[in-house]
Amino acid sequence: MKQEEKKMMLTESARDEAQKACSAVIGDYLAPQKQPTNVVGMGVGVKWKKGQPTGEPALVVLVTQKLEKDQVSQADMVPSKLAEMQTDVLAIGYPFAGGGDPLCAGIQTLATHTRPVNGGYSVGHFKITAGTIATCVYDILPGGTVSPPAHGIGIPPRYYILSNNHVLANSNDSALGDPILQPGPFDGGSDPVDRIARLSRFIPITFDPPVARSQHNNLVDAAIAEGQFHDLDRAIHWIGNVRGWRRKANVVVGTIVQKTGRTTHYTTGRITAINATIDVGFGGGRVARFRDQIVTTNISAGGDSGSLVTTLDNIAVGLLFAGSSTATILNQIENVRSLLKVEVAEQIL
Repeated sequence: MKQEEKKMMLTESARDEAQKACSAVIGDYLAPQKQPTNVVGMGVGVKWKKGQPTGEPALVVLVTQKLEKDQVSQADMVPSKLAEMQTDVLAIGYPFAGGGDPLCAGIQTLATHTRPVNGGYSVGHFKITAGTIATCVYDILPGGTVSPPAHGIGIPPRYYILSNNHVLANSNDSALGDPILQPGPFDGGSDPVDRIARLSRFIPITFDPPVARSQHNNLVDAAIAEGQFHDLDRAIHWIGNVRGWRRKANVVVGTIVQKTGRTTHYTTGRITAINATIDVGFGGGRVARFRDQIVTTNISAGGDSGSLVTTLDNIAVGLLFAGSSTATILNQIENVRSLLKVEVAEQIL
């Protein structure tokens, strides 16, 4: 590994040091009445100096854009240290999930009706536009647990498409059993011709309004829809089969990741922050605060929501749900598994 690449990564001890500082300060720093104007979140990452990574831990303050010092009021200035930990500033734009039209798919489209369908293809609740299938999953089997995580064995009773709440459950505005279309409605999908599954369960998202952001405890934007086994292929287009999934304690800043999605197809990027708390817009003036998120360089655009993000050796790390023109936001796959109680792959790696 090149020296510069090593300095983009955090050691376990450095990560723990920064996480301790982050836990001590984040509640107060992001309190709605105190939150600096340009700040949308905070996480743990690497300190950069003069455009170069140092390998040193830092509290990464997430801002919509970097401004010159004379353009920022004293109250909005990011301190050089918080809780005795140095800070860094990372511009990530304004993270957004759903609520708008996805970009038109290009000529290399993943927006066609396909059976069996792979991860990476267009999908959506019948009242939305379109998102992406992450992969296909099944209920945790007998003997399987979530804390600590362990796999069970047996015969899966059902098989599901995995994607986001805002893709399969219309951002909470749905009923169990609603039809799920492949491709999604924006790509010409109609019911019942393109129905591939029915909504089975989703993790509700808490929004501001009506709930104040300080009271949010959102971890995932995730949902599943039951389909017929012969229609579902859990391999991901251009990536292949997922070999296993990674516990969140082992997700490392600096790791290169990949995804295939409905709009931007196959892309790669790098993890820039972990353990991040971030405010995400959902359209209509609604904002949801998510914690324990992964931030990557930009690997997505509208319509890629729901993509499964893996390492280059096909280990699942996150479920893509939001982004901007400069960054992409992922749920930790361990949180998705434990809250939906589904198995994404058979090994913890």
